[in-house]
Amino acid sequence: MQYLWSLFTRKPALRQFALLDSQGRCQAFKECSQPPVGQGWVEIEEIRLSWMHRPLPARARVSPRATRSSRHPVLAA
Repeated sequence: MQYLWSLFTRKPALRQFALLDSQGRCQAFKECSQPPVGQGWVEIEEIRLSWMHRPLPARARVSPRATRSSRHPVLAA
């Protein structure tokens, strides 16, 4: 029965992160629903093993997510 319920529950979306050292080289990857704790983690579009121990390309980073201001309501067209 538990398996049946698991088919209908929404699982959190997984996001990809890379751990960068002080020179910007990729040291590790992690895929999780929340940002990892600690310094040096950046969100990336995808994990590519060819980036390991190399500088992370600028195009790999996810642009910061815009947060909607609660002061200005969305206007309908």
